[in-house]
This record gives sequence, structure tokens and C-alpha cells, in this order.
Amino acid sequence: MAIVRPFRGLRPPKAIAPKVASFPYDVINSDEARELAKDNPCSFLHINKPEIDLDPDINLYDQRVYDKAVANFKMFQEKGWLVRDQEDCFYIYKQVMDGRSQIGLMCCCSAQEYWDGKIKRHEFTRKVKEEDRLKHVDMTNCNAGPVFLTYPACDSINTLIDEIIKTTPEVDFTSEDGIQHVLWVVNDATWSKKITEEFAKIQAFYVADGHHRTQAAARIAQLRTKNNAAHNGNEEYNFFLSVVFPHNHLYIMDYNRAVIDLNGLSEAEFIKKIEEKFTVEKQEYKKPTARNTFGMYLKGAWYKLTAKSGTFDANDPVNSLDVAIMQNNLLNPILGIGDPRTDNRIDFIGGIRGIKELERIVNSGKFAVAFAMFPTSIEQLMKIADSGEVMPPKSTWFEPKLRSGMVVHTLD
Repeated sequence: MAIVRPFRGLRPPKAIAPKVASFPYDVINSDEARELAKDNPCSFLHINKPEIDLDPDINLYDQRVYDKAVANFKMFQEKGWLVRDQEDCFYIYKQVMDGRSQIGLMCCCSAQEYWDGKIKRHEFTRKVKEEDRLKHVDMTNCNAGPVFLTYPACDSINTLIDEIIKTTPEVDFTSEDGIQHVLWVVNDATWSKKITEEFAKIQAFYVADGHHRTQAAARIAQLRTKNNAAHNGNEEYNFFLSVVFPHNHLYIMDYNRAVIDLNGLSEAEFIKKIEEKFTVEKQEYKKPTARNTFGMYLKGAWYKLTAKSGTFDANDPVNSLDVAIMQNNLLNPILGIGDPRTDNRIDFIGGIRGIKELERIVNSGKFAVAFAMFPTSIEQLMKIADSGEVMPPKSTWFEPKLRSGMVVHTLD
């Protein structure tokens, strides 16, 4: 069974919700966050990216950054920019991007179910990022941003959610990036009971986006359990903020790659090595339209790369992924990118930034080559998670991203 639990959320009053809600902490950098929040003192970026209120030269993991998050979180509550609901609630969160909707349940999920494998992951975490989220959660005593979970679509849940959203929403606004955000507050005991019962029939959730947040939240539960002699399993720290969506609502975009240099190779040598495992065609080919094909931008020109038959195991759920083919047959053996999680010669560009971003960063001279990827499917993600395997890093880019600050969950 999958546990979903209502909670007394902290959320902005309706009038200022559009100003409070912000991008997640990990999709924009500090400079971008400073620019977005410079004329907006109630932007949630002051809590989930508090370095924007400090000297730009400060290390992101400096203690002063976390102290600022704590101070800002307290200040938001004192000013009434975040107000606590008086009763346990579920929340329905709808996002609309380019005419396509995804509608999920905002709730708390169980840290124990994560450790038990009922909330399944598909990626490893990076230790430094995990420790950062752990410290942020521990010091602020809250889940500042929700984990993005999914589950196999279920007609009975869809029907229930569809009934709820016939009512008037609490919040409805369109953010500066053109995405509509709609929130319903579910504080009726009858509806809450139905929601809990229907989700109890779901066998597992899958982490779509937010592995570091999930791991940090689950570790907080362990730490506080150890330090609480009266622990009973029902404390708020045992649960973490999530939005759970049916799998067929989700949209995965390409997650592209760019490398700083050609590992000492000339352009001709580089292409010759690629031809060992890919067919290479120079053409105006940018965004791939099928699996096992890749766009490559090099020295102002686009190439189409097609993985040759027999160069990968088509029956292996992990190694048949395009991101794995790219890593195993090109990035590692040719460009020397052994561990893309730690190698600073590679960068990853979410598909939301578009193909033109790949052209821009190569034309600027910052990168030597960029690769446009075909998106991983949600079915591939779930299959890998079910098998207990993990994907290569940066395999999926979900859009739209969940806004932080719509609702906050505190751990007490």
C-alpha cells in the first residue's frame, strides 16, 4: 500500500501566492535567483536559495547560508507571508504548460516506505547535494520544496480528483514562464478519507524528480527517531512533502549534454572515433525524433548520430537507454568522461532551455561539443525502478517543475 497523509500546511495568502511561489532550488543558479528575487522580498527564493541575500562570493554550503534560510523562514511567518492551515489538509496541485495539464495530490509520504522500497528511486544521489538538503531541512525544520512522485494511473483516483477540482480553487495564477498553477485545499474529512483509501490500493510510488530531497527527508526521519526516546512513528518528521501524479500526466523532456573539450582530439579524429559505433551524417539535424539517435553540434555544424546495431544490449533496461549508449560508447571511451556525476568537463542542459542553448554555449567557445538527446520515457523509468536498477545521472528532465512555496510542510 502507499501511504498518503494530510498535514497542516504553511502557505501564502491568496493575494500574494504568485509572488511567493518560486522555482525549485536546483533548477536555477544563484545569479538567476538574485535577479528573479531582487524586487520581490516575499519570493520563496529567499528561503530555498538564501545565498541571494548574502555576499555573492560566499560558498553555497557556508553555515551562514543555512542560518539565513532559518531567519528568512521565521520572518516570512512573522510577516504573514506564510500562514498555517488550522486543520490537516490534502491539496490538489494542477499545472498547465502549453495546453497540457498535470494534476497531482500534494500530501506527505512515508520515509519508512522509502527505506522499505515502496517509494522507488531510479538515480543515485550526489553526497554533497544530499548533505546540503539534509542540513537545510534539519535547520529550517521544514520540507521547503516537494518531492515529485508518480504512480501507475488509476481510474478510481482520477475520478475522485476530477470531482474535487470541480470546486473553486484557492489559488489560480500564471507564472512569468507562462505556466498556470492552480491549488485546491481539501479539508473535508469525507474527501480526505476517500483519498487515503484509494491511494492505499497503489502498490508503489516512483521518484520522478527530487532524489536528493527524498533521501535527505528519509535520513532526517532516521536521525530524529534515534534522538527521540518517545518516538512512536506518527511524528511529522516521519513524513515528507510530496506531489504524486499519475504517470500518464507527466512530460519528460530531453536532458542534453555538453563537453568542454575533445579530449585532445582534432575534429576529424573525433568524428572518426565516433564512426566506430555510430553512423555519422552531417545535416541540419537537431532534436532527435527516435530512440538511439542523437544530434551533435560541433564547430557550427549539426550531425545526426545513429547507434549501430550490436553496440549496445537492446534487452538491458539500463544499457539500452540513450543516455547509457551515449555514456558507454562516446562520452567515456572517446571524451574521457568516466563519471559524469563528478567530472567538471561535462554539463547537462535541460530541454526546457531549447536547442538554441546548445548552439549558444558551443558558439561561445565555452564548450567544444553538445549532444541533443531523445527523452527517456516514463515507462522506461518505472521499469528500471521496478528492477532495482538505477539510471545514469541526468537521464530525465520533467516539465513543468513544481513551484516551491505553494505549500510548506513543517516537521513538528
